Amino acid sequence: MIAPSILSADFANLERDVRMINASDAAWIHVDIMDGVFVPNLSFGLPVTEAIKRHAKKPLDVHLMIVQPERYIEAFHQAGADVLTVHYEASTHLHRSLQQIRALGMKAGVALNPHSPVDLLADVLGDLDLVCLMSVNPGFGGQAFIPQTFKKVERLRRMLDDAGSKALIEIDGGVSLHNAADLKKAGADVLVAGNAVFKALDPADTIRQLNEA
Repeated sequence: MIAPSILSADFANLERDVRMINASDAAWIHVDIMDGVFVPNLSFGLPVTEAIKRHAKKPLDVHLMIVQPERYIEAFHQAGADVLTVHYEASTHLHRSLQQIRALGMKAGVALNPHSPVDLLADVLGDLDLVCLMSVNPGFGGQAFIPQTFKKVERLRRMLDDAGSKALIEIDGGVSLHNAADLKKAGADVLVAGNAVFKALDPADTIRQLNEA
C-alpha cells in the first residue's frame, strides 16, 4: 500500500494534489501533523486536515508528531482521520490512547523514532492496527533513508507474526523507488512517500511504480 505524504504537496494547489492521489493507485493519503515542540517544525493542523478530507476519496492516514497527542484524538476523528497514529515517545498513557482511538472507530497506530527499539511495543501489540517505523528523524521531508530500518522491519515482522497480530508495518521517511522493493521484502505493508512522489515529473506514475516495486 502506498500512502503519499501531503506534506510534500504544493500547498497553494492542495486540492489539485489530493485529486491526483484520488485518481492514482495510492491506498491512503498520509497527513503529517507537527507542533514545533515534539519535532522542530510546524506543518498544519485541524482546519487543513478537514479541508483535505472534503476532497479526499482515499482514507486519511493522520500521523501526530505532537506532544500530548491524547488531547486531540477526538478532534482529529471529527476532522476526518481514518487511521490515527501517535508517537510512543510522546504518549505517557499509550494503552489508553490506543483504546480511545479504536473506540472512535479509527485504526490505531503507534510510531517509533529511529532510536526506539520495536521491543517497546511488546505489551500493546494486541491493541495496534499499525506500527509506523520512522526511517528518518521526524520533522522534515527530504531526509536520507536510515539503512538500519531494514533490520528493524524484519524484527517487527517476526514479533507481529509470533503474536498473531494483523497490525500493518508502515515505513515513513526517505522511501523511494530505490528501496521500496527491499522494504516490501523485509516485511513492510505501507510505504509513505513524500518527495519521491511530489518531486517526480509524473507523480501518479511514480505511485504506480512504487506500488509495483
